[in-house]
Amino acid sequence: MGVPTHLLGLLLLWITHAICDIRMTQSPASLSASLGETVNIECLASEDIYSDLAWYQQKPGKSPQLLIYNANSLQNGVPSRFSGSGSGTQYSLKINSLQSEDVATYFCQQYNNYPWTFGGGTKLELKRADAAPTVSIFPPSTEQLATGGASVVCLMNNFYPRDISVKWKIDGTERRDGVLDSVTDQDSKDSTYSMSSTLSLTKADYESHNLYTCEVVHKTSSSPVVKSFNRNEC
Repeated sequence: MGVPTHLLGLLLLWITHAICDIRMTQSPASLSASLGETVNIECLASEDIYSDLAWYQQKPGKSPQLLIYNANSLQNGVPSRFSGSGSGTQYSLKINSLQSEDVATYFCQQYNNYPWTFGGGTKLELKRADAAPTVSIFPPSTEQLATGGASVVCLMNNFYPRDISVKWKIDGTERRDGVLDSVTDQDSKDSTYSMSSTLSLTKADYESHNLYTCEVVHKTSSSPVVKSFNRNEC
């Protein structure tokens, strides 16, 4: 039994689109630079896109903003320290004299062939001197315990670089379940990061143990920074 002609047509159309999706490879995925430095971000298309390329800047919690179109045309209102170049399959975005407000994630996008496709993004951060985290630990509130839950929170403030890890221990035994970590974006004033790590328990589980500890590992210290409290002493 033959395949209906209209189905073959649809299949061919689908295959054509699948094959023709243009891949955009962006590099680097992340980079650190100091104020005043020049930054370059590269974008490679899997085929010639004839300069139909745009660059976008996306800041945390905001929509992407167009910086460059047609590979090298500056969008109205965008500072002249941003510039684009390239042709064929190779394109780049340059940021001269880096400013603190340039901290963001940058994306390239081709609009030569539908579907329009994006690069994976480049996260740009400001480089600064290493800073050790200030670590604090907090027991659950009385109000939360009254609801049957218990959250123990470890706060790490004003550290750099961003890489940091936390280990929770209850009565000396590591606990991995129920842990949620959240890192802030780079602070616009001092270029540091902060992080919270929350250990979520039931009230019954919390009250069946005594010693709660968070151990923080960061490159600024050769040994973990340890903070703890004894529930019976709170």
